[in-house]
Amino acid sequence: MREYYHLGRLADEKAKCAGQEVVLSYRDDEKGIWLPVCWRDFARQADALACRLIAERVEVQENMAVFTQNMPESLITDFAAFDMRAVTIPLYATSSESQVTYILNDASVRLLFVGEQHQYDVAMRVIPLCPTLEKIIIFDKKVKKAPHDSISVYFADFVAGEVSDADKKTLQERKTELCETDIANILYTSGTTGDPKGVMIHHSCWMAQFKSHYEVLGQHLFLPGQRSMDFLPLTHVFERGWTYLCMEAGVQICVNRDPHEILRSIQEVRPTMMCAVPRFWEKVYDGVQAKIVGFSPMLQKIISEALKVGKAYNLDYLDRGKHPSMMLTLKYKMYEKSIFRMLKKAIGLENGVFFPVAGAAIPPAIQEFIRSVGINLIPGYGLTESSATVSCAYGKISVGSIGRPLPGIEVKIGENDEIMVRAASITHGYYRKPEATKAAFDEDGYFHTGDAGYIKEGELYITDRIKDLFKTSNGKYIAPQVLEGLFCVDKYIDQVVIIADKRKFVSALVIPNYEEVARYADENGIPYADIRQLVANERVKEMIFHRMDTLQQQMAAYEKVKRITLLPEPFTMESGVLTNTLKVKRPVVAEKYKDLIDKMYE
Repeated sequence: MREYYHLGRLADEKAKCAGQEVVLSYRDDEKGIWLPVCWRDFARQADALACRLIAERVEVQENMAVFTQNMPESLITDFAAFDMRAVTIPLYATSSESQVTYILNDASVRLLFVGEQHQYDVAMRVIPLCPTLEKIIIFDKKVKKAPHDSISVYFADFVAGEVSDADKKTLQERKTELCETDIANILYTSGTTGDPKGVMIHHSCWMAQFKSHYEVLGQHLFLPGQRSMDFLPLTHVFERGWTYLCMEAGVQICVNRDPHEILRSIQEVRPTMMCAVPRFWEKVYDGVQAKIVGFSPMLQKIISEALKVGKAYNLDYLDRGKHPSMMLTLKYKMYEKSIFRMLKKAIGLENGVFFPVAGAAIPPAIQEFIRSVGINLIPGYGLTESSATVSCAYGKISVGSIGRPLPGIEVKIGENDEIMVRAASITHGYYRKPEATKAAFDEDGYFHTGDAGYIKEGELYITDRIKDLFKTSNGKYIAPQVLEGLFCVDKYIDQVVIIADKRKFVSALVIPNYEEVARYADENGIPYADIRQLVANERVKEMIFHRMDTLQQQMAAYEKVKRITLLPEPFTMESGVLTNTLKVKRPVVAEKYKDLIDKMYE
């Protein structure tokens, strides 16, 4: 039986048995190359930082915050903290001053690690508002410190600081006292409504997840030469849990620092694995469709036939646990070596083994396309409170489901079709919020996920967030995320927010794909001087509405969008409409666009 290491022991154990193996790599932008870090060096750096933190009087289970984009230093900081039984609290690199202030004060943070210039500048501005904050440690040596700054130090200088023999002895003592009941991380929820809550994730939660994942995904994780692209923010529980799992399994982590450079990173690294949210695959789908449109009619016909074969082979047979015929297999293998390889190579995923995806519902059309070309997309479902995965696609699976619950995870459907979960990986509660913790569990210990769904033939399906369900003035319930997922496959549509609560009918605010809409206008002789004129044009609006109407044909009459408004600017985190995990703050939308919404109901 495999032993699952406490994260505080992991680096030391890997250094002993696989010291020269690469644990992570990162891009040196000055040289334009990816640099490797082996387990022996990683463990040494984690120990050196842990000793310095002890010298700074960091106590057992003391909270330290890490405010950065993905960087190797953030993982070193994590494992240094695990070594010495401290707690790390990740903050999104895009967090606002008010969010940073709230978290630092709520968790009484004394030491704050920051990544680049933006995070440093925000940290300097919140110092007067955070009485417990004593020191800022800067990862990026290129950060320019403020003239009046007296509390910050560069990461390299901090690690090189003085350490006594007593500090080294204390570290070794703490390593012998590591226990599963220690808190590893506190992850603050993004807070679509109200203040964020700190979700406590204990080491026992991560270890339970390791065990569950190995039972269903172990044959993929232990293949030699695996490389996982570290793309989502490590603040996101999905990426964090996945990264820890890969490190435990010996999969190399390729750290992508800049989200805007992900396509370049994929092309350079050619990863075998990468976890992502549906939005990434929507962009991939749009990009591939745009390429196909530019091909000759003959090649388009061949691709269409290949996709039919791919759908039959992967979705109709393999995903349903059936054996495809000899003829279908031969056809698929032929297209796999030609058409599908060409499409995957254009993205940089021709070496792909499997790609977990979660965070929102995957539009069925996109899931069908990605699986048809042979990209092993693994839909899943989880929450911060469940230490990531509750269910994922393994065994017989259907398009539209979010997989089967992992071994050791119990799921039941409660009142209002709420998905309820009980497992060793579930959080023990919210930091310093006993009332919220009590309200989150039922009398049998099941956690209230807040998501509505159902179970069919062992597969879990999610319909919507319960608090997001709208009730029209006619008493009909509307699931906005289902509708929003329908429309994002259209090349002219970028974002959609459904409006229906206490309204007579369903309407929508639509962010068009401005580039595609401008191309349509140019090709059809529609004049415009700027984006505002473009989205205000009735012919453009009618074109997009007609395409949306076609996509919603299967919906009931009361669920269909009746009116739309096209917006000239996208929903962003900076505007306050999106959370750090790119979820829509519906109350903010309702207030910010109230006049436009009311106009649709005049």
